[in-house]
Amino acid sequence: MKRFFDSELETFRSQLVLMGEIAVRQVRQAVDALVEGNISLADQVTAADDELDDLEVKIDEEAVRYMSLRSPVATELRLVIVGMKASHDLERVGDEATSIARRVAKLAAEPSIKPYVDIPRMARIAVEMLRDALDCFLQEDEPKALAVCKRDAEVDAINRQLYRELTSYMIENPATTSRALELMFISKSIERIADHASNIAEEMIYLAKGRDVRHTEATKNSPDA
Repeated sequence: MKRFFDSELETFRSQLVLMGEIAVRQVRQAVDALVEGNISLADQVTAADDELDDLEVKIDEEAVRYMSLRSPVATELRLVIVGMKASHDLERVGDEATSIARRVAKLAAEPSIKPYVDIPRMARIAVEMLRDALDCFLQEDEPKALAVCKRDAEVDAINRQLYRELTSYMIENPATTSRALELMFISKSIERIADHASNIAEEMIYLAKGRDVRHTEATKNSPDA
């Protein structure tokens, strides 16, 4: 028999999923704006950041209210705690997308120093990680969540490779320094987005199994990555 306030938890869950969908959209649009040199699209990303901020506040308020009034059992309490932590990660994803978008105008004003290949590739992986982590929230799928954590190594490896390449550009041609640094910052933002996706996946494992896998062998990246 379901508790009479299960609908409140479903609403809470739906708000978190909505937040995830917005965060994914923000990342995609920010990278599209970079590749296309589309300043108008970049401005849309920046303007929409308030959506995620507002949802994070709403989720936190609902979580506190629920814990205060409903005396949740263990599984419900895990859902509320995980939801609050995941919403913070998603808000940070939005901040990183905004950071990328704010760099578009400067980069669009000058010729690109290299084709945009690595950054979109990193972003695709990070977005897939976010989507899979959110799917785990709905399905409570521990193996899928662990797979998300392992993929973080892919993004880290591309980030390191891009840093080396951009450093070479700056050494060989100091005139590229400003643009190369902007791309380094963007690459780091995407690497952080992947980190937030990993955090959410770890939180989903805690939700499904009540097991904290942070900083354990289960989620560590391959040392060869």
